[in-house]
Amino acid sequence: MIHHQLLNILRIENHVVGNGKEAVEIHSSGKKFDLILMDRDMPVLNGIEATRKLQDMGIRSTITGVSSHSLSKERQEFIEAGLDDYQEKPLTAAKLLSVVSKIKCKA
Repeated sequence: MIHHQLLNILRIENHVVGNGKEAVEIHSSGKKFDLILMDRDMPVLNGIEATRKLQDMGIRSTITGVSSHSLSKERQEFIEAGLDDYQEKPLTAAKLLSVVSKIKCKA
């Protein structure tokens, strides 16, 4: 929820879901986003599995993984799921601005 508040402060339109399953479902419904901030430890369907599903669906959004896990093995597993970027928590305004600046057009 802190990410949502930071994005609002930065005046960046955003949408929050409660778990990884909802993240997949919102994309299945046809909604499109420039950026997906994917928390590794989301309930129901974790961020790794949700990222894999989104990639399998052909989602073209930039996916940035967010996690408090700093072990390289855990971070690497998340990145290999299909992330475009990875940020360690806490996610600060400076980190968010860096993430937003990396949004790419996936044609």
